[in-house]
Amino acid sequence: MPIIVNLDVMMAKRKISLNELSEKVDLTLSNLSILKTGKAKAIRFSTLAAICKALDCQPGDILEYVDDEISDA
Repeated sequence: MPIIVNLDVMMAKRKISLNELSEKVDLTLSNLSILKTGKAKAIRFSTLAAICKALDCQPGDILEYVDDEISDA
């Protein structure tokens, strides 16, 4: 998939655990884990906004586009 989720990187930079983030954004651990591992198929803007607020970052810090054709070369 050409969208890479860097949630784990931002969490490490902010030194916040999955449990802490789960409480701050009011999401279940399982839903956050799915997002963190890159297995999510979609994310609501409200969820993305809550994560960005909790981590004091921008959406581009969490989501990254990588062209499949370039990465396969």
